[in-house]
Amino acid sequence: MRSQTTLARPVRVHGIGLHTGREAEVVLRPAESGEGIVFFRTDVGREIRAISEEAGRFDYSTSLGPRGEEVGTVEHLLSAAFGSGLDNLYVEVDGPELPILDGSALPWIRAFRVGRVVRQSAAVEPMIPSRVLAVPPTPGKRLEIRPARDLRITYSIDFDNPAIGEQSITMVVTPDSYARHLAPARTFGFLAEYEYLKSKGLAKGARPDNCIIVGSRQVENGELRFADEFVRHKALDLLGDLALVGRPLLGHVVAHRAGHAMHTVLAQMLRIDADSH
Repeated sequence: MRSQTTLARPVRVHGIGLHTGREAEVVLRPAESGEGIVFFRTDVGREIRAISEEAGRFDYSTSLGPRGEEVGTVEHLLSAAFGSGLDNLYVEVDGPELPILDGSALPWIRAFRVGRVVRQSAAVEPMIPSRVLAVPPTPGKRLEIRPARDLRITYSIDFDNPAIGEQSITMVVTPDSYARHLAPARTFGFLAEYEYLKSKGLAKGARPDNCIIVGSRQVENGELRFADEFVRHKALDLLGDLALVGRPLLGHVVAHRAGHAMHTVLAQMLRIDADSH
């Protein structure tokens, strides 16, 4: 066990939402021990805890809370908190979606550094699965967690696009390894799907400076930060969704082509497993 953590002081973050295209202001505030991460929609007066039971829509992102009062695209902030060991945080946002910033979790890590992560008096006990837990498989997809003494991720993807292809990563997640190897990895989208997404009310805020744009055969907007940036971002998303277990986690997570919905099912399975032991 280790001490719980929060921020020493509030931090403001501004940006546009990836899907809504709306300007958003976020205030990250310190929270008391045991509070976990709580979102507050200042425009509708709604508090939403960052737990799997609150997960709702999964339209190319993860949303928490009921329709009309939800907070969308929470996974990058949650991933940054989970990966860096930030336990308690009150997140005020003035609209339905967190800002996408540069498409990675790195700006949130930088915001935490500005707010300064501090230890609290209470201890936090990590969640450890009692056995192998596997999400019911779907064709071509797999997700499970095995008991382990650390938090380890093995993630693989396979896209029928030469710009991505097959990629895989295995790493032990610590605050340092997360900040160096996962946090900078950006979200990505396919140019061929852009008009379809817009017709569905999505990707209204997608721009060359906040996502990797994948054409039919190559990346269309500059150099990648990592040769395997795509799978690193998938691992980043996974950690954001697993943050919905509500406390630190120890285990070896193995994923193949999983997505937000499957990630969140595993988080719920972990919460149920913990309650039964």
